[in-house]
Amino acid sequence: MATTLLRTLADLEAVYGEPVRGSLMKEIDHLSAHYRTFVQHAPFVLVASAGPGGLDCSPRGDAPGFVTVADEKTLLLPDRRGNNRVDTLRNVVADPRVALLFLVPGVGETLRVNGTAEIDVDPELLASFAIQGKAPRSVLRVHVERVYFQCQKALVRSHLWDPGTRIERSQLPSTGEILAALDREVDAAAYDAAYPERMRQTIY
Repeated sequence: MATTLLRTLADLEAVYGEPVRGSLMKEIDHLSAHYRTFVQHAPFVLVASAGPGGLDCSPRGDAPGFVTVADEKTLLLPDRRGNNRVDTLRNVVADPRVALLFLVPGVGETLRVNGTAEIDVDPELLASFAIQGKAPRSVLRVHVERVYFQCQKALVRSHLWDPGTRIERSQLPSTGEILAALDREVDAAAYDAAYPERMRQTIY
């Protein structure tokens, strides 16, 4: 019986054919003025990385422009307070390759940036990213190698920005319920009740 799995580039090309010309034209090796504007308006970015422990894709978010365009080949991404797993940073120490996906609410296109990263803890740099008097512990310095925008199809199909498709948070298990199912010592109701204040205290 013939396999239905595509295992080689020739297999892929037989099914998909050649790339659309426009998809190749929009890829450049730096942040153009238009791409810079996109970054400056994005309050959310996904950061993908790889290391000995495996792959990781982590969300990062803050006010629009929280990722700074230092120059056409460099992005600066502050590492705000989180769960201290630092999966992305652990990966970058072992393998500097990263991929970023920027989203702007209400905009169908996304911006993709591929490159390498370094972890910078220069005190003056950290201080420049302080919010509410709290500086990040580190800044991810991304050296841009490839930049291109993704067309609207995925977001149009998903209706991501359509208010009519939003669901109530209560339709999904709460954070406390998820943790309680994994650890019997967790009181789901107590965890959820304390979460808003814990968020307020630890957001920065």
